[in-house]
Amino acid sequence: MTEFDPEKFEDKYVHYFQQLQRAYKNAFETMNEQYDSELIHGIDQQILNESEPFYEDGEFYVQLPENPTERLTAIVADEEKVETTLERYVDEIEAELHRVFGVDRN
Repeated sequence: MTEFDPEKFEDKYVHYFQQLQRAYKNAFETMNEQYDSELIHGIDQQILNESEPFYEDGEFYVQLPENPTERLTAIVADEEKVETTLERYVDEIEAELHRVFGVDRN
């Protein structure tokens, strides 16, 4: 495992691209096993494809694009279900980022 350097994370796609891919893939696989796969694929392709992971004050967080639920046009789903599933998915990505980079959550 590569030693995590918070300063290098500012240029994350140069220094940590493979780890980011692994974290997002692991989160996708977990979510796809637990939730409606059509909804998970839609969220992955239409919302999370424009998300941005950040690291600040010892925590990873994922910034979503503006109006994320409005971006989901590939499937018909209840807005509350989409919001709840998206929130859970983001939590899973953030947990995977901590795990992949070996950074304990505060």
